[in-house]
Amino acid sequence: MELKQKAALISETLEGLLGVPTRDGAGNVLDCLLLTVLSQNTTDINRDKGFVQLRARFPTWEDVLEADTEAVEDAIKVAGLGKQKSRTMKNFLAWLKAEYGELSLAFIHDMETEAALALLCQHKGIGIKTACVTLAFACGREVFPVDTHILRISKRLGLIPQNCSAEKAHQLLPPIVPAGKAYPFHMNLIYFGRQICNARKPLCEQCPLTAHCLYFNQLHEEPLPSSSL
Repeated sequence: MELKQKAALISETLEGLLGVPTRDGAGNVLDCLLLTVLSQNTTDINRDKGFVQLRARFPTWEDVLEADTEAVEDAIKVAGLGKQKSRTMKNFLAWLKAEYGELSLAFIHDMETEAALALLCQHKGIGIKTACVTLAFACGREVFPVDTHILRISKRLGLIPQNCSAEKAHQLLPPIVPAGKAYPFHMNLIYFGRQICNARKPLCEQCPLTAHCLYFNQLHEEPLPSSSL
């Protein structure tokens, strides 16, 4: 089975199991970007706590830009990597103000997807996953962010090589994602990774994809017969 056909079958199966997630609509691009920066290497709960605490202390992005980096770091410390993330946020805001004269990314809606990805990814601390999440969630673009769950599941299902990096997966997976299904496929793979195909103890007995799963088939390979010599 070719990879595009396999990905389509997996997408359809997950929709039958989990439904078809839909977007809430376009959102504030800058808010989404900086929220996604906070989400790096942390949980959704701590990301949200960090964002709420940041906005409570600094109600506008102008306030964040004008604040000391240490103060921003303190406000977001619950999200982890405060020093790194505070610098990323302040550096991006400073660039945005200098380049465009205001703290808004609304113009991203009018850019071609590849150009928008390139613009965001040129900044330290903003990688391809962060840029793709921003465009997918705030702009409704057909991009396919690859998080930890998706990387793990894609390897187990044989959609990407076992030694594939997250960055390389952002190149290999989009061409095989079914047309128009980038967002629901992304969301369903995340739900699936949290509920069934988790990292340490995947619930293979509940999984509808075992027939297509390299990981499952390797676990259940027949042992080689012992040598009689």
